[in-house]
Formats: sequence, structure tokens, C-alpha cells
Amino acid sequence: MLIFIENILSKDEVKQFRTHLETATWESGLKTAGSLARAAKQNMQLDDTTDLALSLRNHILRKLGNHPLFISVALPSKIYPPKFNCYQDGGSYGSHIDSALMPVPGTNVTVRGDLSATLFLSEPNEYEGGELEIESSHGNQSIKLPAGNMVLYSSGSEHRVKPVIAGARYASFFWVESYIRDEKQREILFDLDQSIQNLTSKVGNDDKHLLKLTGIYHNLLRSWATT
Repeated sequence: MLIFIENILSKDEVKQFRTHLETATWESGLKTAGSLARAAKQNMQLDDTTDLALSLRNHILRKLGNHPLFISVALPSKIYPPKFNCYQDGGSYGSHIDSALMPVPGTNVTVRGDLSATLFLSEPNEYEGGELEIESSHGNQSIKLPAGNMVLYSSGSEHRVKPVIAGARYASFFWVESYIRDEKQREILFDLDQSIQNLTSKVGNDDKHLLKLTGIYHNLLRSWATT
């Protein structure tokens, strides 16, 4: 499943993020790369322990917690705290698959990677190259979204970031552990929830058929969810 979510951050919020990120101190992305990723990863990352990183990631988490489409598609149980990266001067990230289990530093929490997310913080015309390429059941998807927009995709998908040959590509990225571990079940629940929301605007909350569908949704969620 590949889902695009618009306006996670407004243009004003993106501008504020960029003001901070463009003057921040960056470090090599190899610092957090695993043994296999070290050969493929060529980018810069923001130190997660800085006050800036903490402030920006908490802002994103607040926005996600109030975003109905994100909640509907991800059904998040845990979110690995958002991180920040920058690609420029030929920086890229070769083909890889995200780790299945990711301990959150400084905590006793481990996040299972069901969904991966990239929140774009640069406009497409601000850099050349830098496409996020994701291998899906529909073939290779090349993604370059407006700043403030986000893509969600299966963490088990092979993906890469093409070299940035001009400009700078800023982004935030994170992983989601869903209450619904099975991807097909998540798709069914998402489609059902979206249909319920569309019908609600047409027939009203007290329609008996809508109430029946809502009950089916929650009973499936009750049956499939892991806590």
C-alpha cells in the first residue's frame, strides 16, 4: 500500500522548519547506518539528541496525532520518533529494506517497522534528482512530493533515494508500528473506514445501514488488532 497525505505541515510551518534546518549542524548519516547500509548511505542527518531535533519531531507528532487520514491508514500503535536528513552534492541512498525491529535510543521501547514514512521539506524545484523510488506490486514508483506532503509505504518494500545532483533535499522520516500487523487487513480496514466517512456526509450519522457498517469496522478491528 502506497498512500500520499497532503499538508501534514502548512507552507508556513515548512518555512519555519527550513529556517532552523538550513542553519543546523549536521553529521554524517553513516553514524546511524547498519553494516549493510554503510555501503549504500550517503547523506547527512540531524543529531537526534539536540533540542532542535526534539522540538521539530514533537511538532510533527502533534500534527500526525490530529490527522484523520494518517490515523485511518496507519492505525498507529507506536511511532519511531521522526528523524531528519539532507541530501546534496551527489548524496544518495542505495537500494535497501528497512529493519523489522528498531529500538528507540534511550528508552526500553522497540518499534516494529510496518510502515515507513517520508515527509518532504523541500519543494521539488529546489533540487535536482533525489527521487524516492519504491518497489511495489505496481512496479517502481518514483516519488517527489511538494514540501509538507508525506508518503506512507510498506517497510518491507525495497526502496532508494536517487542522487541529488543540484540543490538540497530536506526531509523527515520515521516508522510506524500499526495495531494491524497484516498489510491486507490494514487495507481492508482503511477502505471500509473511508467508505464510512464518505457515506456519513451523505446519509447522516443515524442511518441504520451506516451504523451496521461502523459496527463491522470495529468488530474487525477488535478481532485483528494486536496490543
